[in-house]
Amino acid sequence: MKRTKTVILLLLIVVVFGSALYYLWQKNQEDPVKYTTESPSEQTIVVKTVATGSIVPKEEILIKPNISGVIEKVFIEAGEYVNQGDLIAQIRVIPNVSTLTSAKNNIASNRNALQTSEINYKTQKIIFDRQKELFDKGVISANEFDQVNNTYLQAKQRVEQNKIDVTQSRQNYDIIKTGTTSGLGSAAQTQVRATVSGMVLDVPVKAGNQVIEANNFNEGTSIASLADVKQMIFEGKVDESEVGKIKEGLPLEITVGAIEDQKFDAILDYIAPKGVAENGAIQFEIKGSLKKMDSTFIRAGLSANASIILEKADKVLAIKEALVQYDKETKKPYVEIKIGDQDYERRDVELGISDGIFVEVKSGINKDDKIKVWNQIQGMPQYAQ
Repeated sequence: MKRTKTVILLLLIVVVFGSALYYLWQKNQEDPVKYTTESPSEQTIVVKTVATGSIVPKEEILIKPNISGVIEKVFIEAGEYVNQGDLIAQIRVIPNVSTLTSAKNNIASNRNALQTSEINYKTQKIIFDRQKELFDKGVISANEFDQVNNTYLQAKQRVEQNKIDVTQSRQNYDIIKTGTTSGLGSAAQTQVRATVSGMVLDVPVKAGNQVIEANNFNEGTSIASLADVKQMIFEGKVDESEVGKIKEGLPLEITVGAIEDQKFDAILDYIAPKGVAENGAIQFEIKGSLKKMDSTFIRAGLSANASIILEKADKVLAIKEALVQYDKETKKPYVEIKIGDQDYERRDVELGISDGIFVEVKSGINKDDKIKVWNQIQGMPQYAQ
C-alpha cells in the first residue's frame, strides 16, 4: 500500500514537471512583440468649437397698416419678390357709428357757419361799396372809410376760413368712412404697399382678417414680412465653457443641414454680453454674417451648425497624437524613432496645436522618421512599416 502511494506521488510530480517544461517550451516558441511604425505627414490642423443655430435674414421688415380695418384682398404670396412701393394688400375700413355721426354733424355745423359768414360778407360788401362812393366824393373822412374797409376784409377772410373748415370736415368724414380722402397722399391710405424691396417671407393674414394700425398701445398687425435673402446671417448659441475662447472677427464655417456637401464662410460679428439659462446650462447668443453665397439659395429658418475656427495651421508637419509619450518626471513630450530592426531611440519634440487626432510638431523630427506605435493593441496582427 505504501509502495502504491509512493508511485502515484512520483507520477504526479513527473506530470507537473513535464507540464511546466512544455509550457516554457511553448512560451519560447512565441514571437517577440514587434512594434509597427508610422511616419509624420503634412496636415492642415484646425482647432474649432461648434455652435448650433439657424440661418435668418440680416434684416426682416414687418409691413403694418397705417389704418385699422378688414383685409379686403391680399396681392402677394410667400416666396415672391416685391419692389418698394408694390401693392401688398387692400384694406376696407369699418367705421365707428358714433364717430361717423359726430363727423357728419361737424360738416353740417361748418356749413351753417359758412352760410352765416357769406350773408355777413354780402352785407359788408354793400356797406363798403356805399362808403367808398362817399369817400371818393369827399363826404366822409379817411378814418371812417378805413374802419368800414377793415370790417369788410374781416368778413371776407371769415368766409374763406369757413370754406376751409367745411373741406377739412368733409375729408375727416371720408377718412372715418372709407379710410382715405383726396389730397392727402399716403397719410390716410387703405392700400398697403411694400416699404422696401425683398422677398416675401411670410403673409400671416388673409382676406377677411381684421387688422389694427400701430399706435402707442398696440404694435399693430403684421400683414407681411420682407427681407433681402442675399444678406443672411447665422444666429446660434454657444455654451459658457466655450464663450471665453471666442472673439468677434473670428472666421466661421457654416454647414446647413438641408444642403449637403457644402460649406459657407462667415465672420463672427456679435457675442451676447449676457447669457441665458437653458436646460440647466448658460448659453450665449452669437451672430455671424455670411459672405457672398453665389447662386446658392438658403431658405430663412434652416437649421445650421457653425464651426468657429479658434486656431489654424496650414500644411504643417504633424503626427497622430496617440504616438506622443510624456516623461513621467518632466511631463515633456517625446517619441521613439526607429534606428534599426525593432530598435528605437527617444527623441524629444516640441508640439504645436492639436485637433484631437493630429498634433503639429514644430521640432524634434523630420518627415522621413519612423515613429514607434508604442500603444498598439496586443494580440492583433501588426505590420511594420
